[in-house]
Amino acid sequence: MPAADHPIVLVVEDEPAQREVLSYNLEAEGFRVARAENGEEALMMVDEVSPDIIVLDWMLPNVSGIEVCRRLKSRPDTRGVPIIMLSARSEEVDRVRGLETGADDYVIKPYSLVELMARVRAQLRRTRPSTVGVVLEFADIRLDPESHKVFRGEKLLKLGPTEFRLLSTFMEKPGRVWSREQLLDRVWGRDIYVDTRTVDVHIGRLRKALSQHGGDDPLRTVRGAGYALG
Repeated sequence: MPAADHPIVLVVEDEPAQREVLSYNLEAEGFRVARAENGEEALMMVDEVSPDIIVLDWMLPNVSGIEVCRRLKSRPDTRGVPIIMLSARSEEVDRVRGLETGADDYVIKPYSLVELMARVRAQLRRTRPSTVGVVLEFADIRLDPESHKVFRGEKLLKLGPTEFRLLSTFMEKPGRVWSREQLLDRVWGRDIYVDTRTVDVHIGRLRKALSQHGGDDPLRTVRGAGYALG
């Protein structure tokens, strides 16, 4: 089962067989998968699961994929979520329309699953780099997700697994303020009940770990909002 901090992919596809094949392969690659079978459900699911990336079919009942894409890219809170549009429309004019609506990538059906997985990872390399093995750096802190090691300067830091996931989240988007609820979703996952005060406890542990060899505390508490790195 994919870990709680693994990226969430929202698959929006009205054909049940295609939806399940795609979902199965994404889960086999370690992703967490949410499913929607039409545009209206997709828009609701985005608010419920906060996906890291959306694989979106163009031809959907009721609300089309193009309209779903347009609405999500017009909202400040979802504008940055990558969208890969799937479509049997192979004409250049259709591809251009999809990209101009805001899709980050456009894949023509029938597609290669291997290629689609590569495109998903390429988008995540931009928005959630640690999940695809990219070393993260901020000031004198360096986090290597593959070796699961964190350095401050030349000193190796000792972090617990939860503190490591917290730091990965912060380092992917320095300066962003994360609420306690958002950190719970990203680090612990929605399927596990954890009190928001637990976040404060682990933030305290992370601060202690980051300062174990000296150095300033890089984490910032934003009163009434949450926490940020830098």
